[in-house]
Amino acid sequence: MSRGRNPLVLSQIIGDVLDPFDKSATMRIMYNGLEITNSTGMKAAQVASAPRVEISGSDQSRLYTLVMVDPDSPSPSNPSNREYLNWLVTDIPEASDEMR
Repeated sequence: MSRGRNPLVLSQIIGDVLDPFDKSATMRIMYNGLEITNSTGMKAAQVASAPRVEISGSDQSRLYTLVMVDPDSPSPSNPSNREYLNWLVTDIPEASDEMR
């Protein structure tokens, strides 16, 4: 994986939360039509419903696991609950369907 201007490297997600990896699929997450990108901040009311998740890659037989964590909970200056698990979904097929 290129480490150049990768937002996951720049925000220290890769290197702190994740080990370096080679990308094998593309994932999009949307809440109410708003696509979530690295460091998107949202209020609890905005994420009360399940998001729309789209995963596409080159191997339709693969299943994916989606883990949403807060890497510096409760705040970057006081990360006392490091990598707080918000939710986890397993066995997601590669497709462009809504995952809940």
